[in-house]
Amino acid sequence: MSLGGLSLLAVADALPVVGDLPFERHYITSIIYVSLYVSLTAVVLSTLISIPIALGVGFADFPGKGVVVAVINTGMGFPSVVVGLLVLFAVSNQGPLGGLGLVYTKEAMILSQIVLATPVITGVSLAAVTSVGDGVRDAAYAMGATKMDIALVTVKEARYGIATGVLAGLGRAISEVGSVLIVGGNIAGADGTAITRTLTTAIQLEARQGRFEAALVLGGILVALVLVINGLVLRLGGGRI
Repeated sequence: MSLGGLSLLAVADALPVVGDLPFERHYITSIIYVSLYVSLTAVVLSTLISIPIALGVGFADFPGKGVVVAVINTGMGFPSVVVGLLVLFAVSNQGPLGGLGLVYTKEAMILSQIVLATPVITGVSLAAVTSVGDGVRDAAYAMGATKMDIALVTVKEARYGIATGVLAGLGRAISEVGSVLIVGGNIAGADGTAITRTLTTAIQLEARQGRFEAALVLGGILVALVLVINGLVLRLGGGRI
């Protein structure tokens, strides 16, 4: 359980031990694992969906393109609790995915985060793709490039903007509370192992129960993870993002 060489145990050790924090290190590391597993999986899948959409909309001219762009932009600000309710309905016994038994599971949380992150990644990636000058594409056409070659060249030129979009999608996913609370249930086992409890839902629970020191420690971990992820993306982008 690591991210770019950052051990989850090292994160826990770097923060002060709080007496009121139940199950201490085991409790913390299991929550971090669930948060990273759910959010990173959702963002990877969202990226695989978003980049082809951004390229398709960016390259093509078709009736209703403005409406499609407007829908993407609207989705970037879609209320998370509404997404949670829709996903909960979809995975409930009465919903279309009811037979899969996804209620209060990590998979349902991943699905809700995909719905939230995809418009963000698509919108920012679309802006990056459309900002690539026509001269780049014209030069590729002149050299006999295929449509696939042109798409790859465009992605290469827009890679920093796309990376920013992925980072924005990850930021929305890992900081999400409402939808993951609705579809995941904020469940932990009797031994303190997080099942569907994430950093954000754990912070909400600890604060509601008056354990503010524990909530602050978990909040510090969340901020540290976001800073590490930002640093990794900046390093991959050569500091240009």
